[in-house]
Amino acid sequence: MSSEYLTPSNEKNDVASATENKDGQSSANNGETETLSKKQRKKLMRHQKWEEERNLRKQKRKEKRQKRSLERKNQGEEGGEFVGRKRLRKEVTPSSPLRLVIDCSFDNLMMFKDVRKLHKQIQRCYSVNRRAAHPVQFYLTSLGGQLKQNMDKTDEGWVNWKDITVKTEAYHEVVVKEELVYLTSDSPNVLTELDETKAYVIGGLVDHNHHKGITFKRAQELGIDHAQLPLNSFVKMNSRKVLAVNHVFEIILVYLEKGNWQEAFFTVLPLRKGAIPLGQEGIATEDEEESDRDAETVTPNTTGNEQDQQ
Repeated sequence: MSSEYLTPSNEKNDVASATENKDGQSSANNGETETLSKKQRKKLMRHQKWEEERNLRKQKRKEKRQKRSLERKNQGEEGGEFVGRKRLRKEVTPSSPLRLVIDCSFDNLMMFKDVRKLHKQIQRCYSVNRRAAHPVQFYLTSLGGQLKQNMDKTDEGWVNWKDITVKTEAYHEVVVKEELVYLTSDSPNVLTELDETKAYVIGGLVDHNHHKGITFKRAQELGIDHAQLPLNSFVKMNSRKVLAVNHVFEIILVYLEKGNWQEAFFTVLPLRKGAIPLGQEGIATEDEEESDRDAETVTPNTTGNEQDQQ
């Protein structure tokens, strides 16, 4: 029999076969589905739905990107802030010419656990300065010993820090003595205003008061100016007025922004220090008094010779 007479029959058989295969596959799938547990069936259905909505999700992401791009463009034209992952200032304020120097020359006077605390305080100073409305010129001097070893070991990225000057030399070798002012709570001089031509030095020492007055003595020995923050003029505290390195740093940043010492102190000082505006002693609420009793006992410091940074 000629093969040409078999063609229609073959096509019919092929269609039937395809239908059978399709139905067979469908039946097999149904069979598999029927053998699945209820939990597995739900999971399979979720996966199928997820696959079906893939293109829809892709389209939504595209529209969202386009919307963000349009917002950035519009806000750039209007001079406004970009509302997104990165916050940009409406008007970028130039860095203040004022210099803040952390004197890291006390490395041999600290236990290693206190060196680690100082490292965290320095990290905090760097972080807040990068975000500040009026960032200062930030200096680390006399960097070496345990502190540098700990920074290299636990924070390798510190070598890529921007807008900071790091020196192994002492602060008085980096800045001329006439421009230096050492911030120390033992100084009889009270700082009422900040002179932007000066470089203010904060003692990088966490010593639990083992070396009381050492920053003041060093300033005297070098014959450089010294002063204390005007804490006594604005704040009543339950303990010694000794602040952490980063607290002194932050107070100055806030003062540069607000121009008000009292606002700077109460913006930065932790509640646990029991700070009360001068003249309002005895007005604390029961909750505040209870909080003070429960708070961890810590001793602050306007010199930066601090012992309570966590």
